[in-house]
Amino acid sequence: MREWKKQGEWLVTHLSSADADMPIGNLLREQWKLPRKQVHLLFQHKEVSLDKENVAQHVPVQAGQELRLRLCPPEPYGVEPAVEPLEVLYEDDHLLIVYKPAGVLLHPTQPDHQGTLDHLVAGHFARTGVQAKVRHVHRLDQDTSGVVLYAKHAWASALLDEQLRLRTIKRTYLAFVHGHVERQSGKIDKPIGKDRNHPSRRRVTANGDTAITTYEVVERYRDATLLRCRLETGRTHQIRVHLSHIGHPLIGDALYGGKTKLIARQALHAYRLEVIHPFDRRQITAEAPLPADLASLKSTLANAPL
Repeated sequence: MREWKKQGEWLVTHLSSADADMPIGNLLREQWKLPRKQVHLLFQHKEVSLDKENVAQHVPVQAGQELRLRLCPPEPYGVEPAVEPLEVLYEDDHLLIVYKPAGVLLHPTQPDHQGTLDHLVAGHFARTGVQAKVRHVHRLDQDTSGVVLYAKHAWASALLDEQLRLRTIKRTYLAFVHGHVERQSGKIDKPIGKDRNHPSRRRVTANGDTAITTYEVVERYRDATLLRCRLETGRTHQIRVHLSHIGHPLIGDALYGGKTKLIARQALHAYRLEVIHPFDRRQITAEAPLPADLASLKSTLANAPL
């Protein structure tokens, strides 16, 4: 397990015997997966040092040396910091995991948008002395509540993007759907693309992008089911499209056939995120309990007469 410490604008570690004799540039690119362009800029700007001496890319490293990389320079946030509080589920020098309430946009989609989750993260950074660009790793729909992962510097962002591509970041959702889902568990492997007849909708289509959702039944009610869903891919509206496609739209999801009598937004909550820490390789798990509106829906469904 390698320990990286943040010291101001620098990330610092001590090299081991496993690193010995490898040129420092190769170590950064091949072993630690820094993007090639980023490695080039670090050396160009003399932001790599061994035992506090600037080095060139070809210099081999030795066990015990202190390696310093200037990977946390001050950056503009990219959005205006908000004053409203942010619910933090996990934070260290590299990662930030937060809770997004339903109804909050994750990031601005128009120049005048304010109050998005990115704005709240920028406000948290400002209050805690972090001068870093706001980098969300994945997204949630505006009316989906739950856990969202952010990277606190460019290297962490690159490594987490790679985990997302390799599907090692696990995202688990709770979904309240219409009807009785008969199978206890299942996999929906159906490609998803845009619906040419509706600009906001997606649909299952043969020429769409690969999309895989697995599910298992948590509870059954009189005319509804609570599912635990896991994304193996991350297509827009994926869970909503897949569950509607199998005849069980989300309660409250009018866009995909759900009824809004019991709740006015899709009854979907991203309750758990599991990620391998990109630097020390620990398993990080963050969870958010059901918000009040979904807890109330659950109680209503559970107490409905049979």
